[in-house]
Amino acid sequence: MKSLNCRYRRRNLGSAMNKSETVVVTGFGPFRQFLTNTSWEAAKGLKLIGLGENVDVHVRELPVSYLKTQKVIGELWHTLNPKFAVHLGLARGSSVVILEQTGKNTGYRDRDVCGYCPETRCCVEGGAQKLESVINMRAVSKHFRQAGMNVVYSRDAGRYLCDFAYYCSLYHGQGRAALIHVPTSGTLASADRLVPLLQALIQKILEQLEEHSKTRDPPFVSMSLCMNSLASLHLGNLLEISIKSLQQRRPSTVA
Repeated sequence: MKSLNCRYRRRNLGSAMNKSETVVVTGFGPFRQFLTNTSWEAAKGLKLIGLGENVDVHVRELPVSYLKTQKVIGELWHTLNPKFAVHLGLARGSSVVILEQTGKNTGYRDRDVCGYCPETRCCVEGGAQKLESVINMRAVSKHFRQAGMNVVYSRDAGRYLCDFAYYCSLYHGQGRAALIHVPTSGTLASADRLVPLLQALIQKILEQLEEHSKTRDPPFVSMSLCMNSLASLHLGNLLEISIKSLQQRRPSTVA
């Protein structure tokens, strides 16, 4: 993977991100027959070539363990407070890159590398049934498909460690996360082809994130203004009613 540093030119996001921001990129460790996990190799490759000069890429290997992954994801969000998190996972038998829109909270039944499976079969007890990324993955996949790239859109991440990590990250990051399944076969299984495509995908995602943050009203400010406006309107109506009531009760004067 060291050759990637000189083989690929660092790309700049330009004005999409005006100051240095942290983006977390994770991949998974060994499991089953995959002693070398392509997702982690790809994450290390992205660290080498970067995501632009204004982006600080922080990579982390996630163990294929429910408990450890849950702990690591929480720590990443609470200690680094990244702008965004990208989780890379392995799609066995796939020859395309898959952009996942949704993380599921329940239905986890397959055991991890430690032989463990959550007794509750869920990521976060009491959490929503599903959480979605703030990124429109369908739009991103369409953009790359039109350019002839093997990128597809999905709403079912498989209910294993990839899906589990994704939901946990969406939960902690309030939707500021993405899960990208990488292939195990075909030309994109090669790091030489996969890493540059992932770089372009993530940069596109960050551009959309920046647009989203510029157009979206801060939810708590908007709610506060809304409540204040309603309170003022309600108070004004009460005063108007009280004044009319007093006027009606006041005896008329005789000239």
